[in-house]
Amino acid sequence: MKAGLGICLLMLAVIVVGRTSPAPQSAKVERGRYLVDQVALCGDCHTPRTEKGEPIKEKYLKGSPLFFKPTVPIPGWADKSPNIAGLPGWEEHDAIKFFMTGLAYNDLPGRPPMPQYRFNQEDATAIVTYLRSLGAEGKAGGDGK
Repeated sequence: MKAGLGICLLMLAVIVVGRTSPAPQSAKVERGRYLVDQVALCGDCHTPRTEKGEPIKEKYLKGSPLFFKPTVPIPGWADKSPNIAGLPGWEEHDAIKFFMTGLAYNDLPGRPPMPQYRFNQEDATAIVTYLRSLGAEGKAGGDGK
């Protein structure tokens, strides 16, 4: 009787834990979404805005002309940001390296005003996983903030 009860409790625990624990990939995507939207604030430059300054959610992270300019000339200043939804043209290891070191596949930094991020490997991987999850179409969306 005790053995049967123990087995039932064990099976119940496995079922409950299985339903309440997020899948590792899902957790990584959510961590990446948080880092992209709340820490790195990628949407500030990579999402176009309406005339009122509100993000256009349908074009989340699809690239945009930058709405600000430097007050003094800065060599290499980018006038627009690229599409990063799905990370088109980026190899996985190069994208992770970029978010860890600030250096692209060619060992050059992103053009200003792109910050040279120094995320750890776990966070850089989560960011890349999330951006890849958007696909080239950017369908997963974001909070648009």
